[in-house]
Parts: sequence; C-alpha cells; structure tokens
Amino acid sequence: MMNKPNVFELIERMAALIRSEERKRCAELKLQLVHFQILEYLAECNKYSDTPAAIANYLGMTRGTISQTLILLEKRGLIQKNQDQHDKRVLHIKLLLEGERLLNKAKPDFLFSKATELLPDNFDMLAGETVFTEALLALQKANNSQSFGICKSCQNFRQTSNGFFCDLTQENLTEQDSEKICQEYSAH
Repeated sequence: MMNKPNVFELIERMAALIRSEERKRCAELKLQLVHFQILEYLAECNKYSDTPAAIANYLGMTRGTISQTLILLEKRGLIQKNQDQHDKRVLHIKLLLEGERLLNKAKPDFLFSKATELLPDNFDMLAGETVFTEALLALQKANNSQSFGICKSCQNFRQTSNGFFCDLTQENLTEQDSEKICQEYSAH
C-alpha cells in the first residue's frame, strides 16, 4: 500500500512538471533554463534584490554562474547592468523590454490556465496557500537560506500617509517595489 504524499513531495512533483514545460519552451526560444530563471526573478524582484549576489542567493547558484549568465543576457540585449549611485561596487540588473518579451513567451502560463480549468468549481485556490507558504518558509530555514518574500508582507514594511516605507533601510518605497520580492524580507 502506498503512503499518501506529503506537502514537500507534492511541491517537488509540481516543480518538476513546471520545470519540464519551462525547459521545452526555453528550447524553442533558444534560452537555457538558467536564463529564464534569471529573467523571471528580475521581473519579480525589487530595488534591494536586483544585484548579482541576490540573484545567486535566490536561485541557489554560484556567483560565477550568475556572472557568466548575466554577461550573455546583456549581450543578447535582455538586461542592462547599472552601477549603484551610492556604492560603485554594487551592480543593479534591469530587465529590458526585449527580456520581458522573451520571458512572457517562455512562461508556461497556458499550463496554469489549463490546470485551473480542470479544478472543481468549488475549489478554493487560496485555501492551500498557507500550507505552501509555511512549507516554503520551513524549507528555507532548514536550508539556512535567506527567506526572500513579498516586500509588503515584511515586518519592516510600513504604509505611511506619504506612501510606503522600509524600517530596515529607512527608505521610501514605491508601490511597485512593495509588490515585489525582497531579499531583506523578514517574516512577522
């Protein structure tokens, strides 16, 4: 008799199915999976997390791999590197329109749409979100990884009468930054 899979086994299986489809689409577009992953991350990260070091931490790859991949993506006109205005040693990576276009072609959104259509009408998509969020946090802690999370759900995030503010960095945030992934994230 087979045991019922646990949440981590289900996550692993879902990730494998999604990565398989991403690999197919990337091959059609002459992209490697790592290129896609970096472009996808850059589309989702905020101004504190758009550095080569943050990309390496998020993807769990070496800085050398990320550095070489960024050189290639820059040559293809998909990203742009910009020096930090305050600390010239820091590079910020910006996703360019061509990179965004290619990313949108590579994303397996149709797979999610098709899967959503196959769910029962009474299925509550948000009901399981807590399970997956908690599982992700547990995996990150078990792996001693930085947590990365959505800026506006961080304990350092504040909404003020003037907009949004990060208590950690003591900087104002744009609404766009508040909606994105941040490497400085700290759970409540």
